[in-house]
Amino acid sequence: MPGHSTSRTPAPVQGAQVVSRVALLLRIVGQAPRGLPLAQIVRESGLTRPTVHRLLSSLLGEGLVDHDPVAGTWRFGPEIFVMGTVAAQSYPIEDLARPSLHRLAEETGESAFLSIRRGAETVCLLREEGSFPIRSFVLHEGVRFPLGVASAGLAILAYLSTDEVDRLLVQDEAFREHWGEQHSPAAIRQHLEQTRATGYAVNPELILEGSWGMGAAVFDQAGRPTWALSLTGIEPRFRAGRQPYLGQLLLDEAHKITQKLQHAR
Repeated sequence: MPGHSTSRTPAPVQGAQVVSRVALLLRIVGQAPRGLPLAQIVRESGLTRPTVHRLLSSLLGEGLVDHDPVAGTWRFGPEIFVMGTVAAQSYPIEDLARPSLHRLAEETGESAFLSIRRGAETVCLLREEGSFPIRSFVLHEGVRFPLGVASAGLAILAYLSTDEVDRLLVQDEAFREHWGEQHSPAAIRQHLEQTRATGYAVNPELILEGSWGMGAAVFDQAGRPTWALSLTGIEPRFRAGRQPYLGQLLLDEAHKITQKLQHAR
């Protein structure tokens, strides 16, 4: 028939659903280095309790997760550490970023972070604590946020194409209920305009009252915003008068890492 395609829809890969569920559970467990209770993993995964327990038990047998029988929590196991150590050799970003995080924390007194884009999210990879005694604990290694929610995600989202931004800002009811009107597409677009104007993103306690953040994008060898540096702290230390100073430090360090990545082999 004219216009009829002879290609057939590929058959589902056997076991693909199991792989997807295992990956989902590992992402959830990885958000809390100290471990998560089974009930929370069940709630966040949307899977049934027997399914989650069965999969976690299988992962436990492979050393991919550990279980604390006293606390009743699940966390990453030793095999994840081994895999991460091997994989890190192929991704030099952490070694390149550590000096920048140290300088940011030392210069500002705030906590400094490196996050990476993973699809429609950012994942925090590294943290360097600042000297200021009062800190914000919204951001930590392993925590994930949708692009456009935290300062790192805003910094990355601001430099994506218009079409990609439009796709990423399609929100369902669950997103709106969880993140609130302060993260509506209109509100995020306003923050993106401000980010493009200054070069750095500002998160004015949009996630947690009193907790502020600022971020700057780091670009890969193809010029894509793939990572972000960020600073977090309490509102009095992120007021308008100090933002240009913090923003310029972030931009300077982000540029240094980007330049190093351009010459990395």
